[in-house]
Amino acid sequence: MTKQRGNPNWGKPDVDSARYSGPTSFEEIVRKLRLSPEDYQHSIPLKEWVQKNKDQKYVPPDLLRAWDFDVKGDM
Repeated sequence: MTKQRGNPNWGKPDVDSARYSGPTSFEEIVRKLRLSPEDYQHSIPLKEWVQKNKDQKYVPPDLLRAWDFDVKGDM
């Protein structure tokens, strides 16, 4: 019997890539500001952070709609 060569998993999706990687930037800022979901819409510091980062970071779509923010690429 001959030795098989190469990687038998070549082309298959990486199972480890779907692991949880930690909190999002939005979750981190909310924790830093000590906000509950009910406080999001009324927080001025959060609104300023979202205004600066809405095109690069995840922000809940409901919050963007509540503040009437448009996101680049959002059509």
